[in-house]
Amino acid sequence: MSRREAIAIGFIVTLLASNILATKLFALGPLVLPAAVIVYPFCFMHGDILTEVWGFKYAKKVIWTGFAANAFLTLVIYIGQLLPAAPTWENQEAYIAIFAPVPRIVLGSFIAYLGGELTNSIFLEKIKSLTGPRLLFVRTIGSSIVGQFIDTVVFIGIAFAGTVPTNILLRIMLGQYFVKVILEAIGGTPLAYLLIGWARKDDRRDCFNGGEVNGESLC
Repeated sequence: MSRREAIAIGFIVTLLASNILATKLFALGPLVLPAAVIVYPFCFMHGDILTEVWGFKYAKKVIWTGFAANAFLTLVIYIGQLLPAAPTWENQEAYIAIFAPVPRIVLGSFIAYLGGELTNSIFLEKIKSLTGPRLLFVRTIGSSIVGQFIDTVVFIGIAFAGTVPTNILLRIMLGQYFVKVILEAIGGTPLAYLLIGWARKDDRRDCFNGGEVNGESLC
């Protein structure tokens, strides 16, 4: 397995894990947050690495692959809900309560994911065109500030608009947004530095602005 394949797998694993964890809500002081906030920033981090090392075109392929994997996960969970429970299994209602997909939440998740991840990768590459190879932290944090904003506003807006008062909706948006950005800044960015250095040992040629990796055009 190449390093770029490992990073791509890491991206998809953190994405799917975050979608499962999103069913759990927890309290952080006055904030109520989905448990996915402990994982989802690292999905953005993997997206940063893919774009930084192998270019936006390759990152876009992985983002769409993640979208397909997410759709498949939602489908099989729904099929599992429809299967008749065995007489000795008493957890059908719990399964439905936790995993039953609410259509507007699924729709919000899919649209927010595509909008947030694609925006994150586009902005990282745009910032790199201005900074060159220097100031990696500016690219990772700067692109995440924009990408996480799109992701949070779109998801919360689609999933919960009209179900809670506007002031509560804004508090949920702001709480999730700042927690995700802070987690990525203090945890994802240092890890991104390590993983980008590790990734470039496998594919030394940075394909920003064109190039090939292992004979394959990725940019």
